[in-house]
Formats: sequence, structure tokens, C-alpha cells
Amino acid sequence: MRIYLFLLLVAAAVSFLTTPAARLLARRAGAMTAVRDRDVHDSVTPRLGGLAMFAGVAVALLLASQVPFLEGLYTDSTQPWGILAAAGLVCLLGAADDKWDLDWVTKLAGQVLAALLLAWQGVQLVSLPIGGVTLLSGHTSLILTVLVVVVSMNAVNFVDGLDGLAAGVMAIGGTAFFLYAYLLTRSASTTDYSSLAALITAVMIGACVGFLPHNMARARIFMGDSGSMLLGLLLAASTITVTGQVDPARLSGADLLGQFLPILLPIAVMVIPFLDFALAVLRRIGAGRSPFHADKAHLHHRLLSLGHSKTTAVLIMYTWTVVISVGMLLPLVMQTRSVIIFWIVGVLIALVLTFDPLDLRRVRRRKEHDVHAL
Repeated sequence: MRIYLFLLLVAAAVSFLTTPAARLLARRAGAMTAVRDRDVHDSVTPRLGGLAMFAGVAVALLLASQVPFLEGLYTDSTQPWGILAAAGLVCLLGAADDKWDLDWVTKLAGQVLAALLLAWQGVQLVSLPIGGVTLLSGHTSLILTVLVVVVSMNAVNFVDGLDGLAAGVMAIGGTAFFLYAYLLTRSASTTDYSSLAALITAVMIGACVGFLPHNMARARIFMGDSGSMLLGLLLAASTITVTGQVDPARLSGADLLGQFLPILLPIAVMVIPFLDFALAVLRRIGAGRSPFHADKAHLHHRLLSLGHSKTTAVLIMYTWTVVISVGMLLPLVMQTRSVIIFWIVGVLIALVLTFDPLDLRRVRRRKEHDVHAL
């Protein structure tokens, strides 16, 4: 555990220290986010924060290759290097989009290429975690791998709409997934606790933590597509190494939860991005538009329309992420009664924060007063 925490701190430190350089580069390169009708920020802001996040991830992974505890991950397969290469590819793709606003076809092609690179280096779903069911064919495995990676990247990209939102949600959810991957590794071996999933998730969390001080309200820099696609790819890669290549029955026996948890937990970790992504796709297709056509109906827009401030909206989405991701993890370490209590209390707190009738009523009255004053 100490090695993972050390690498997390390394990624955080590098990301934090290099973000000012990324901000300066964005200004000089003209990679700026203009104030558009659908945006909630009110000033032109530099992008390319993902470059600093990638720097943190890259330095931490390169350092990990020199740590005796983790060197087996690098000598036994090319997966760590494949993940790093794919992360670099999507970061460059996102940086190009931050600068030139690429069309969605070009972005999708680059995302598929990164997913294929992962699969080529062995980061590929080869089984389902339901009794270790082997996928029907190599083509099915490849298609499912590409789908998981592409959807994850776009889900994080879609939810990145408020200061500190995407980085915070991914850090919170990633922590839950890191703990799961670490517990799974400890249960699988009494001597070797090295885990590629735990390593990738730890450095991803570190990159988010290091970037957040620069990105919280009022943000001095946005992560841009270079950051959101990077985070989506890293979580997808760590998920695949657990979901498709490790038997979860070694963690919790033959119980039903142990069989489905590798599927449910990644969904729980990404519940906010996935929900926003699914609703956006259905909404846009239903209106006869492209799924990539931007609008002002994302979850954070809806929270703002309820009367919440930008900071409160972010905290609400943090709360839902904590409740769902931690709630899915607790059955591994707590009794069923305690888990049920946590779910009831957690959901009630999240609902009260989201739909607080007294607070929202005060906001509406204040808005009505402002309108009448005009």
C-alpha cells in the first residue's frame, strides 16, 4: 500500500507543479475556452490541463518500473507501456482538439485507435466476471474492449462542465476502485501485492489531486479534452485488467455479489459521467441531432437551473459519487445490515442536498425579487 500511495503523491506533485506551465502554453498557443452560450464560466480560460495530468501519470509510471515491488508488472508483459502509450496518444488528440476544435469523426477515430493500441498490448477483455465466462470470439472481445474505452472517454468528457467536477468525481470514484483492486490482489496472493489495476488507478487519482487546486472555483485552467479523455482511458484500462482478466470469486467466494462486482463497481465509480453521457445521447438522437452536438441540458446544467450555485452543484455530484461508489464497495468489508444503513442514510443525504425545498425556495424568491426590482 505504501508504494501505491508514494506513486500517487508523485503523480500529484508533478501534476500540480507542471500545471502553471500548461496554462502558459495554452495562452501562447491560443488553446483557450471562449465563453459560449452553453458554458457556465464567464471568462476566457486556458485549456491543456490534461498535459500536466499526463506528465504526472507518465513520471509516476516510469518511476514504478524501477521499483522492485512492481517491476514484475513491466517484465512479465507490455501492458503498462501500452497503457502509457495509449494515454499519450489520447492526450495529444485532446490537446489538438483543445487548440483547433476537431470534428467528432476525427476525435472518434483517434479514440478507437487508442483503444486498439491497448488491445494490441494485451489490455483486452478476455472473459466476463460471471463464472469466468469466456467471450465467444476474439472479434467480440476486441469490439467490447473498444466500446468500453471509447464510452469511458466520452463519458468523462461530457461531465466536465464545472470547475473541479470531472477531476473530483474521478478522484473519488477512482479511490473506491483502487481499494477494490488492492483487496482483490491481497486475496489472490499472500506474497505478491503488485497490481496493474491498482497502480494505474493510484496514479490517475494523483493526477486529479494535483490538478484540482488549479481547477477548483474559480478555475485558472481547464483540463480540456486532453485531460478528460486521459482520465476516461486510464479508468477503462484499469477496469479491463480486473474485469476481464481476474476471477472475482477469489475475493468473495461464489456469492452473487462477488461475481457481479467487477461489472457493477466500475459503473458505480463512473455513475455520474455514464448517466450524463446516456441521457445526452438519448436526448440528442431523440431531437434528430448528432450525439456529439453540444447543448445546455447536462446534469450540472439541471442542478444550476434548480437554483444551486456552481460550487454547490459540484459538491452534490461529489456526494452522489461517494454514496454510490462506496456503497458498492462496503459489502466486501461490512455486514449486510451496516451496508443497508449506509445506503439509506447516504441516499437521503444526497437527495436532501439535491432537492432541498427550503433552500431552493429561498433561491426562487430571490430570483423573483430581482426580476420585480428590474
